[in-house]
Amino acid sequence: MTAALAQLPPLIASHLLLAGAAMLLALAIGLPLGLFAARRPRAGGAILAVAGLIQTIPGLALLALFYPVLLWLSSFAGGAIPALGFLPALLALTLYALLPIIRNVVAGLQGIDPAVLQAADGVGMTSRQKLRLVELPLAAPVAMAGIRTAAVWTIGAATLSTTIGYPSLGNPIFSGLQTENWSLVLAGCIGAAGLAIATDAVLALIERGLSRRRRAPLLAGIALLVAGLAAALAPSVAPRPQTVVVGAKNFSEQFILARLIGARLEAAGYRVSYREGLGSAVAFRALAAGDVDVYVDYAGTLWTGAMGRTDTKPRAAMLADMGRWMAAGPKTAIVGPLGFENAYALAMRPGAGISSLADLAARAPNLALGADLEFLDRPEWRAIREAYGLRFRTQRAYNPTFMYRALASKQADVISAFSSDGRIAAEKLVVLSDPKGAVPRYDALLLASPARAHDARFLAALRPLVNAIPVDAMREANYRVDRDAGKATPEDAASWLAGRIRAGSAR
Repeated sequence: MTAALAQLPPLIASHLLLAGAAMLLALAIGLPLGLFAARRPRAGGAILAVAGLIQTIPGLALLALFYPVLLWLSSFAGGAIPALGFLPALLALTLYALLPIIRNVVAGLQGIDPAVLQAADGVGMTSRQKLRLVELPLAAPVAMAGIRTAAVWTIGAATLSTTIGYPSLGNPIFSGLQTENWSLVLAGCIGAAGLAIATDAVLALIERGLSRRRRAPLLAGIALLVAGLAAALAPSVAPRPQTVVVGAKNFSEQFILARLIGARLEAAGYRVSYREGLGSAVAFRALAAGDVDVYVDYAGTLWTGAMGRTDTKPRAAMLADMGRWMAAGPKTAIVGPLGFENAYALAMRPGAGISSLADLAARAPNLALGADLEFLDRPEWRAIREAYGLRFRTQRAYNPTFMYRALASKQADVISAFSSDGRIAAEKLVVLSDPKGAVPRYDALLLASPARAHDARFLAALRPLVNAIPVDAMREANYRVDRDAGKATPEDAASWLAGRIRAGSAR
């Protein structure tokens, strides 16, 4: 737990910086909109309806939707608009914070006693004087309640920014969920909850100052806010050497490989940062856009997803086609295959008398399928379903870790497993064969961004990993992280894997 808590300080700073920036932008937009909505109720209804509609969009989806929009805009600006990281997170969180701010400003202004407003008119106040001296002070406590609600929501939702590559307190939460390291999850939750409570307490101080018209708590609250934001901003403005960004998707193998790659680059003198928890499509787009410099993807994922291919080819022809496509289109490069394959496969508990997808087809209507979060929307699933005519009684999506739990607890009869997952052998699962060859190969490939595709020093640091990781070593490394007892961290597993690579090369 101590090690998990030790990771928090830089993440708290970046989390607070993002949430603070989103709140400031939301206030700059929401306060004038709230004032306008209170003055013009018909337009105000429409504004609140739009803000409410935004609030119904799940936070994760709102973050993800900004990626293609910013990527499209960036294509008109010569790639100058970042599509991952701080900007999309800032925009999504700002939209998310608008509803409570606008609604409470409207409620505060419309809740003022009309007699007070008539008295202000009676003494000859102008509209500006009435707003500044009467309406805003009376509405401020109600508006502050909305700002406090928005701030707590924003701090909570900012944990999701991890999924689009911005470091936040979601990093230990997502990593811990995937690797079942509950200390990491708890540390992330403690950090986010503590930040939300502290921010709410400071805003409560400001609210007290406004409602009682006392300067001391008002100024103390503002000073604490400014000091907190300044402390969070300090690491960002300090001069830093350029870093190489290592990307990773959202499962244990990717976390391990990212740390293995990062360690090699650090040994070669590079400063390294990580963008982990990325979805498959987002990861490759991030590489092509230069938001990520290097990561590991799988041949079948690129073949069916990024390239949109539906045919299957022998390994050498497939990799050759893929290399030509990358060089001609996204300008990325395949540094080389790592030496193992992590293929999609369907797996079951032993004893069912089913050994192939053809056997499964006849029994599937009575069985429940548990899949990882992507599988049911992937072309590989469509190819398997159409090749074998599979129809299951139920289909449910799980986080990969919980998918194996669902199989063990018999909530699922069949799961979408990965061939390099150490839990397949450890739990003695039966991997169903694919006699019709519906699924392409899934060689793990080390990919480089356009900026690094021809960087000789960078590529030299990574080439010792090419064809250096056999599947049994990858399974063992994965199982070290995924097992229930004696769990290792991805860093520890990467260190163990690096030792296996050195031992293999020394033989």
